[in-house]
Amino acid sequence: MEPDEPGTSGVAIEIMPLAFPKGKEKYCELCQREAYLECTKCQVTFYCNADHQQADWVGIHERICQMLVPIRTMKDIYDPAIRKKNQLRKAHLIKICKLVAQSKLSEGKHEEALPAAHCCLQTSIDLYGPNTIQLVPAYILLAEANMGLGNLSVVAELLSQAEWAVLKNPELGASIQQQLHRSLAHFHTSAGNLETALFHFANDIYFACEEYGLDSSATTKGYFLIADVFARQGRMLVVHSLYCEVAERWHKHLSSLLEAHQKHADSSVSFYEKSQRIEMEEMLRVMLEFEQKQSRRDSNHIALIAHNLAMLWFVNGDLHKARDFGRTALQASLQIPRHKLTEPIQELLQRVESLQTEPRPGSA
Repeated sequence: MEPDEPGTSGVAIEIMPLAFPKGKEKYCELCQREAYLECTKCQVTFYCNADHQQADWVGIHERICQMLVPIRTMKDIYDPAIRKKNQLRKAHLIKICKLVAQSKLSEGKHEEALPAAHCCLQTSIDLYGPNTIQLVPAYILLAEANMGLGNLSVVAELLSQAEWAVLKNPELGASIQQQLHRSLAHFHTSAGNLETALFHFANDIYFACEEYGLDSSATTKGYFLIADVFARQGRMLVVHSLYCEVAERWHKHLSSLLEAHQKHADSSVSFYEKSQRIEMEEMLRVMLEFEQKQSRRDSNHIALIAHNLAMLWFVNGDLHKARDFGRTALQASLQIPRHKLTEPIQELLQRVESLQTEPRPGSA
């Protein structure tokens, strides 16, 4: 489920820091400095200035404002039943913050992702305690948000804390290790440590295969990301080989989705959440642009990638883009006699055309 779009404002009133007794001081939700503003809607969230209040409102607070009231007003109540219910509320809050942060990161909104990632980490610490393995996903989210903003010193500190938690739990499952190695690889790529980045991406792929299988989307994205490092090293033959592998895997997956789509009564149903579609489209678009810029174009590979994009947009209901990428795929496939994709591409284009010419309900 995709998060709703946030509003653009919240309401806050000024507070006097000296009015609070010792031990009851109020601190900014985002930076932990002394607070001068209070959210009037929940009255349990505070900020050092209007910029931080606005950033938090847009980033996450509008969605969780009222959820915070019982969590923060009942934290000192020791009744077991109430405490248990509050723990469940915190776990739910963590899930929401994680979803929102991931969605914003997938859209490249790194600054907007910061408040959600920060709330995810602080609530995780509150629920599980400091230096626990459950904090690792939150550390990674916050690191990814800061990485997109170029705050590499902050990223290094966050990932070192995540690494320390993992080292203390050697029995940890492959999923968390895969996520950590991917973030470490991103960090070292940004820092220019390409060989170290390759090491972590290799581990990312290894743990993704162990956890999700060889043909999983997590493993496939690992191949795509490691190709970017090889591109930075100028090793274009390796990049081409990896992109071929990624394109073949996506083609198998999308062909299955297209077949399922044929059996579905409503052709407008989206088979991906927005964040998933954005991520997949970005990978395929980068690969297509890479191939189209080569001095010696690989028509077979261009046809494969463009067909992927056509199928992706078709199953997500964008017939215009499906038609455009389908035409690109067909043009490339026709460069090769008896190409195996020519017929499937033509069939897809025919389906797009038939849907575009169908009369809409009520248009008669």
